[in-house]
Amino acid sequence: MQYNKSDKSVTESVDILAGNVVKYCSGKDYTISTAESLTGGMISEFITSVPGASEVFELGVCSYSDRIKNKVLGVREETLTKYTAVSKQTAEEMSDGIQALSGSDIAVSVTGIAGPAGGTDDKPVGTVYVSVRFRDKCQTKNLELYKRYDDLCREDIRLLTTKEAFEMILELTKKAEVV
Repeated sequence: MQYNKSDKSVTESVDILAGNVVKYCSGKDYTISTAESLTGGMISEFITSVPGASEVFELGVCSYSDRIKNKVLGVREETLTKYTAVSKQTAEEMSDGIQALSGSDIAVSVTGIAGPAGGTDDKPVGTVYVSVRFRDKCQTKNLELYKRYDDLCREDIRLLTTKEAFEMILELTKKAEVV
């Protein structure tokens, strides 16, 4: 699928989703925290751009380096060595770490390869892991953006990841409430 870089609808939909997340969390008295690598704080930025975000947003950590993933978020060195920073295991340990650090109801983490360099045959540019926790429930996805879109630049990957993270937050929390 071709992603239209001049189309502002993705940014607008991320703004709307961020507003929906803040409104939803506020209405349920939920708190949220983020651990971001690939997005570099973009998820936190969209959340905090919404009026009323201070009622729900607890903490955002931009954990770009493996050292910070380990020292601040508690991602095990063995995980980083065996699976690398761009893995389901690392994403899950990041979301677990930020939830433990903040005590928030909802924790989201992202890690991946935004490019243009850094990709490999096993993990091409556009390999992105998002892990969302709601209390004791966890959902982690490899977005595999390289399979879904053609010709994505670094900013496209970061923005699409942010959009997907918000969708996952709403999906997991609503699904967990029904159970």
